[in-house]
Amino acid sequence: MIRFRPAGLLVATVLTVATLAAGCSAPAGEPGPTSLPGPVQSSTRPSSSPSGGGTPSPSQPAPSATPSAPPTQEPAPGEPDLSLVAGWSLEQKVGQVVMVGLPVKGPFQPTFDMLRDQKIGGVFLHGRTQAGRGPVKNLVDAAVAAADSPVPLFVSTDQEGGEVQVLRGKGFSDIPSALDQATLSAPDLRARSEVWGQELAAAGVNLNLAPVLDLVPQQGAASNAPIGVFARNYGYTEQSVITHGNAFAEGQRDSGVQTSIKHFPGLGRVTANTDTTAGVTDTVTGPDDPSVAVFDAGIKDGTGLVMMSSAIYAKIDPDAPAVFSPTVVGLVREHGFDGVIITDDLSAAVQVQNVPAGQRAVRAVDAGVDLVLASAKPSVAPAMVDALVQAARQDPAFAAKVDAAAARVVAAKSGL
Repeated sequence: MIRFRPAGLLVATVLTVATLAAGCSAPAGEPGPTSLPGPVQSSTRPSSSPSGGGTPSPSQPAPSATPSAPPTQEPAPGEPDLSLVAGWSLEQKVGQVVMVGLPVKGPFQPTFDMLRDQKIGGVFLHGRTQAGRGPVKNLVDAAVAAADSPVPLFVSTDQEGGEVQVLRGKGFSDIPSALDQATLSAPDLRARSEVWGQELAAAGVNLNLAPVLDLVPQQGAASNAPIGVFARNYGYTEQSVITHGNAFAEGQRDSGVQTSIKHFPGLGRVTANTDTTAGVTDTVTGPDDPSVAVFDAGIKDGTGLVMMSSAIYAKIDPDAPAVFSPTVVGLVREHGFDGVIITDDLSAAVQVQNVPAGQRAVRAVDAGVDLVLASAKPSVAPAMVDALVQAARQDPAFAAKVDAAAARVVAAKSGL
């Protein structure tokens, strides 16, 4: 892999981004616009290994740049294929377990540095841009050039539609809200979603953290801060959400863009937003609730990722936010899901600010999560990586969870 040289590679574009902004769960304010980078100029400096892996320290053996040959024994059904990360360094495996925000308004270089120095394996395009496909593709290309990862990057964003659409401008459709999408027939929605996915793919995005499958009661929609207020729900009935949410997801995957259904086990009944409020608790939803059944349908439909809510669910585990709860995370696996479980943003969400940033990552992985999202405040990602590495070095059981998480993430990237 050609290495990214920090200085002199990015040419500023005259196209600037819009002043709108949004987090993973709902729109939120951001600072003023900055230019997206221009095309990446290739560097002739060779990498230290064919895969672009980092240079090992003198005290450590050089890690294998690529996964070693699979063992003779196949993994059990539902278990991750650990051969995918065999021979990797701990730092390489931890890097796959973290996804860092790449603000579309900048600054860009801090994220590029983290991709290289912390070997992080995924980015989330965060904010709002009206610049169009070309500048977004340039930004993605710069991120890919900066990365020190043995496998391709996850390049993700929130392209739900309505008020939650990160990428706009020439080359991107104006996508209607999920509530409006739910008025279409399933075949029509799937066909339109395929076009929207093709637009993402052309810009280098391979993962859409969508669709929202939260089941919102119609009578409570106006007070449902994270979902209903922004018309992010695919109607108000279980059947409508399943039919139209799955149609959107199928269209995205038809275009080659992977999907993450969210926010398990549902944010449709809360009145506050976990991004901006602490102590958000659902006192109604239980493990057999219809809102959970909706996610079961999305899992059976073939989504590659499931995003965890950060709310507390009193009838499932009253003692911890879902993202930190082995009980709630385990419920996803009980529905037969063997793909990647991802957190909602853990970098800036007020719901989890009482936990130090590094420990947020450790608690999530310890609960069974595979991928930790640090999107709104990417500067905390190095602390998360360091905490995960330290915990894995101190506890073999936790190290095994890191291995399993990294293997699931790498497996999910196999088609990229």
